[in-house]
Amino acid sequence: MPATSSHKPYRVGRSKTGLGLFATKPIKKGTRIIRYFGPILDSRIPEHDEIENKYLFELNGRWTIDGSVRKNLARYINHSCRPNAESDVRPRERKVFIRAIRNIEPGDEINYDYGTDYFKAYLKPIGCKCASCEKKRKKLRAEARAERAKVKERAERKAEKAGAKTPKNKAAKTKKLNGHALGKTNGRARA
Repeated sequence: MPATSSHKPYRVGRSKTGLGLFATKPIKKGTRIIRYFGPILDSRIPEHDEIENKYLFELNGRWTIDGSVRKNLARYINHSCRPNAESDVRPRERKVFIRAIRNIEPGDEINYDYGTDYFKAYLKPIGCKCASCEKKRKKLRAEARAERAKVKERAERKAEKAGAKTPKNKAAKTKKLNGHALGKTNGRARA
């Protein structure tokens, strides 16, 4: 892992989704945090157009940045549906900067929205693991558990009411063992 100098307001660290970029100092809203960089690929060149990795950052229909180089620490910034940063794309300069869209406290993970195309291609098949989606799923699971508990409770009350209406010493009820009624002869002589 590349070393980061202490004057940088971020560090690479362990995240719920793998590696992530975390703030080490307070970052104010509007501050340019880091530049996303790497070789510039031209989609008109067949060899460049065939490159496929998850660190490609499309500037426009023609130019793409291949951010897979190890020195590009911005590649560790994870996706979030409720981000605290955004990408500032400058296609004419062929540059991308990540800028804070709200104040970021030390220890907070820096994240931005990757966009619809990336989300559909890479995140939707496995499910988004950002904090807001995890919170949403947790809430839905809790609601589903509560609904199942209500249904079970209703069924138990219904069974209890039905049990109270029928007499307990019902003679017509017979116990069965392997499909045969006990205490009855099934047309066979007993020995």
